[in-house]
Amino acid sequence: MTEPTSPQRPRNVLGEPLAPCCHDNATGFYRDGFCRVGPDDLGVHAICAEVTEHFLAFSLAQGNDLVTPRPAFGFPGLAPGDRWCLCAGRWKEALAVGLAPPVLLASTHERALDVVSIEVLRRHALDG
Repeated sequence: MTEPTSPQRPRNVLGEPLAPCCHDNATGFYRDGFCRVGPDDLGVHAICAEVTEHFLAFSLAQGNDLVTPRPAFGFPGLAPGDRWCLCAGRWKEALAVGLAPPVLLASTHERALDVVSIEVLRRHALDG
């Protein structure tokens, strides 16, 4: 039996309770391991992705260095294979040039659907 979803429990793109994106890094706008989206998250950090070398290079070229650690901000720096909550818009930009990293649907917040269709996300899903 699944736990009922409440307003305190955000939903993923599958309509189920949002699963954590990762346990090793404190990802997400709220740095709690979940890709939760709230009113303060203007970047919509909704997509849980397993970053690739190509995506990290693309992000750097766009002015967003995700590789260099920034301990003062609780940012460990990412390496290929790490899971991280990405801005839906940046993921879509990477998609347009063929560099979108794979996603975890169970850990991707439903607000990602405002930017990317479920069909596109499913084509890039690690979890079915």
